Amino acid sequence: MRQLWTNGKIYTMEQEGATVQAVLVQDGKIVETGAFDDLLVYADDVIDLQGAVMYPGFVDSHLHMIGHGEKLMRLDLTVATSGEELVQLVKNAASQLQDGQWLIGDGWNENQFTDGRIPTKEELDAVTKNPLFLNRVCHHVALVNSTTLHLAGITIDTENPEGGKIGRHENGELNGLLYEQATNLVSSLFKQEGESYIESLAEVLQLAIEHMQSYGLTGGHTEEMGYYGHYTNPLTAYHSVIGERKHFRVNLLRHHTVFEEMVTDNAQFDEPFIEAGAMKIFADGSLGGSTAALLAPYANDEHNKGMLIHTDEQMEALIQLARKYNEAVAIHIIGDGAMEQVLQYLEKYPVADGKRDRLIHCCIVSEEHLDRMKKLSIILDLQPAFVTSDYPWVTEKLGENRPGHHYAWKTFIEEGLICAAGTDAPIEAMSPFETIYAAVERKKPKDTHEGYNAEQKLTRYEAVKMYTVGSAEAISKEDERGYIRQGYDADFTILDTDLMNCSAEEILQTNALLTVVNGSIVYKKE
Repeated sequence: MRQLWTNGKIYTMEQEGATVQAVLVQDGKIVETGAFDDLLVYADDVIDLQGAVMYPGFVDSHLHMIGHGEKLMRLDLTVATSGEELVQLVKNAASQLQDGQWLIGDGWNENQFTDGRIPTKEELDAVTKNPLFLNRVCHHVALVNSTTLHLAGITIDTENPEGGKIGRHENGELNGLLYEQATNLVSSLFKQEGESYIESLAEVLQLAIEHMQSYGLTGGHTEEMGYYGHYTNPLTAYHSVIGERKHFRVNLLRHHTVFEEMVTDNAQFDEPFIEAGAMKIFADGSLGGSTAALLAPYANDEHNKGMLIHTDEQMEALIQLARKYNEAVAIHIIGDGAMEQVLQYLEKYPVADGKRDRLIHCCIVSEEHLDRMKKLSIILDLQPAFVTSDYPWVTEKLGENRPGHHYAWKTFIEEGLICAAGTDAPIEAMSPFETIYAAVERKKPKDTHEGYNAEQKLTRYEAVKMYTVGSAEAISKEDERGYIRQGYDADFTILDTDLMNCSAEEILQTNALLTVVNGSIVYKKE
């Protein structure tokens, strides 16, 4: 069956403003593009876009899909506007639980609190004895109560784990905060095994996919192979959800703790819908949690430069391990201190031909680092929504005159670096329209200022290209995805708004009308 998609504005993304009248599709591939009259003779069926706007399939280049599905089912702490309100949300939710039942919440952010105050474990102890695990919005810091600390075996005598820190009051007593690798002391308690656990992972994964499809997303580059017990647990969930339906495309980054085991086990994927991705490594933490590694101290904390997750020797060994199997690395890098650590080993151990290393976030980059990055086979995996989330408090942490490039998406593109766009969901909202808005406006809706580092605003074409071409280039698939052209995968995002020619406010009001994967409609707006 040959389908002819037509009667809408069809952006090919081959260059700015490039459109075609019609797209002929067969067996999940684009057979030809061109004029309607020329292609109609080959069509068995005509699909009328009714004036809608078609793009190559939008792909989120960096997120945690199972984590996003979990967030949709957990206590939402993003609504808390103060430490007091956070405690009240916990109290209300805990009152609905049975004794001993875990309460897990996501999304608190003290930088958005009117009082700027993080509650202590003593305040949490006063409202519930149930074990708590409250993820900060960045997922690099967690807040827990005494019950949780007891279950995890964390006492006043517990030493900081490598790459992490256990929070304390000034008198040395525990305050309930866990930073970076210290959060694993508690999250390890959630690890389960067995068929029922895999079924629960599949349930939240399907929820995440449906949510993503409702925004027009046709795929995602996701990372969770090291977080849910044995790697076969999440991998099996992906096979059970996507394997038969083939309604979404995922590229699975492999955490460094399970990478070699997955390779030597010959872990099975299901290309081109479930693909093996690069080795995932965390180099540092987050700016919000003041754990991003900086070359100079934080402006509001002269004794803190953040923290590196790995020693130099460990980072070098991890990159060598990836190269042993001719694989690329995907490295979480927020601060310039982390960039300094990583670049030396990417330069020392170049990635294999035909692959690209992935540098994720890249919020603070020095001029020297930029010059070095341009000489490497890399892509930058960026999260434009970080700008609107982090401003204005980030200026307090970085200061007004810190050298280097800050959230410098425009500079990266102008310097010729390949850039992709993601949300880091569940860290940021899933909506690609909020991401695109952040990229082109660099401020929250209704803010009257010109935008944080306004000279870094992207054009609409540049922002959409990061979601299409950029995401394909991130996995070296630009010869088969990211454009609407002959021989490419028939993955389409069909919207009610022309993102290239609309107001900034209209970007936020955009709706996905149809989501198409492999030539099949997988979502239709009712």
